[in-house]
Amino acid sequence: MSTYIKKLIAGGENQYLDFKFEVNDSRKIARSLVAFANTDGGTLLIGVKDNGVIAGVRSEEEYYMVQAAATMYCQPEIHFSTHEWNIDKKKVLEVTVQHHPDILYYAQDKDGKWLVYIRVDDHNLLANRVYLQARKKRKREQGVFLAYTEKEKLLLEYLDRNSNITLSKFLRLAGIKKNQAERILANFVALDIINQVMSESGCYYTLEEGFTESLTPKTNLPEEFLKW
Repeated sequence: MSTYIKKLIAGGENQYLDFKFEVNDSRKIARSLVAFANTDGGTLLIGVKDNGVIAGVRSEEEYYMVQAAATMYCQPEIHFSTHEWNIDKKKVLEVTVQHHPDILYYAQDKDGKWLVYIRVDDHNLLANRVYLQARKKRKREQGVFLAYTEKEKLLLEYLDRNSNITLSKFLRLAGIKKNQAERILANFVALDIINQVMSESGCYYTLEEGFTESLTPKTNLPEEFLKW
């Protein structure tokens, strides 16, 4: 069965797989657990270096540090499964986390703050306010309501002509406050009209493929509320 682990490692770190040479900080492990649980689920392989070299688990304490991460530094507590593999006389600990779409998980940082992380490619990224608002809006049974004003129209027209926009660019373009800009972006993300693209280098927004400004509702009433 060692072929299974070796095949995983050969594929490298990705959206669903993270390597950990050792576990010496439960808070850092909590970020990985939370990121997997909030996104698509995934697997931690402990005892494997970033370059895929199998170093082996160095101490039994590493399992207990993962357990501490899940119970003390994740909110709510994250349940995980484990399996030990012996590869070339070295032990690799496989930690599997499931995705729970109805639960939002938080990890505690060194300052005691509870933060939301998501998994994007092979990185654990801090979720921003637009992501959190859009996620909350998607779960509303009554749907998403928005005021289709000149600001919303301006955003869609800009994205119809340009490949993407950042929050700071939208702030300057629309001349509005940050909270309002985040709310507008979150509404469109929740409606799958705009796509939020997050990476280590930052975040930007694109128009969903197949959606153009010409398909947006037309109205001369700036405060007319629309349900999508």
